[in-house]
Amino acid sequence: MKHHLNRRKFLLTSLYAATGLTVGLTRTSCADVPFKHTLHKALIVDEPTEEVLKKVKDAGFEGVEAGIVSLAEAIKARKVAERLGLRIHSVIRGWAKFNSRNSDDVESSFATTVDALFAARGYGADGILLVPGRVGGQTIPKPREFRVKFDRKSGHLRAVVEKDNDRYRDYMAAHDHAYDTFRAAIGKLIPKAEETGVVIAIENVWNNLFVDPQHMAYFIDSFNSPWVRSYFDIGNHVKYSAPEEWIAILGKRIVKCHVKDFKLNTGGQGGSFVNIREGSVNWPAVRKVLEAIGYDGWMTIEGSEELSIEEQNRRLDLIIAGK
Repeated sequence: MKHHLNRRKFLLTSLYAATGLTVGLTRTSCADVPFKHTLHKALIVDEPTEEVLKKVKDAGFEGVEAGIVSLAEAIKARKVAERLGLRIHSVIRGWAKFNSRNSDDVESSFATTVDALFAARGYGADGILLVPGRVGGQTIPKPREFRVKFDRKSGHLRAVVEKDNDRYRDYMAAHDHAYDTFRAAIGKLIPKAEETGVVIAIENVWNNLFVDPQHMAYFIDSFNSPWVRSYFDIGNHVKYSAPEEWIAILGKRIVKCHVKDFKLNTGGQGGSFVNIREGSVNWPAVRKVLEAIGYDGWMTIEGSEELSIEEQNRRLDLIIAGK
């Protein structure tokens, strides 16, 4: 763990030094940092109706992320959003089953993803959020026990912990199957992404695939395509490692961010999702590293439903200000 922490600190220190930002990884305000990149505020909505969008606009947000609808419905919603001065910037495609052994599941997942791309075009969105297939049912390391090593040709796992990897062979095999099938599906989807002008943004989720930022970066780079990028969820991998580390490594691959918080338990292996600014995320450090990589995209709140829309907006303003 000490080696892992030192590596993280070295990476972040180097990144900040290269961009002229102070390291300050403690929970201190960085409101004095002259942020050059503008971040945009959004919420997730079930349906982008005029009533819903007006509430979002009145609360101070600039845009929303919406679900899959028909092309005609998406075009109609876009007109409403534009009239209100909002942007529907992304579509939540969600979980795919490209690693299923059932061919019907794979075909259905592909068709739904294509539907999401065309819905995004109708909305005027520039990305869809896609979650790779879930890996589970095997013996899997605890979150902060992971020490991933992978083959630089195939992307397959060589190790997932420092010692005694034999007990995780079934997991590694299931992971590699998911990796290969997901990669094959994305390869077939790239022409559709190019046709619609919509990026396929892969989200880091608790699905036991891409638990390491270097591995996820390698996967994205393997396509050598501007249509495959990262949708980074700030809260999803707190239990694995600091979000700052993921952001620093993924860098320009990140095209969108979900703003979510997670509170680690005492052992640091688990915890629970909480309202933003009530968990273990070091928001000033996150804001600094987003600035350091030149991120100027959307910050979309996910969760925090216990808070009013107005309070969510207020807290997001603080995060964007580096506080």
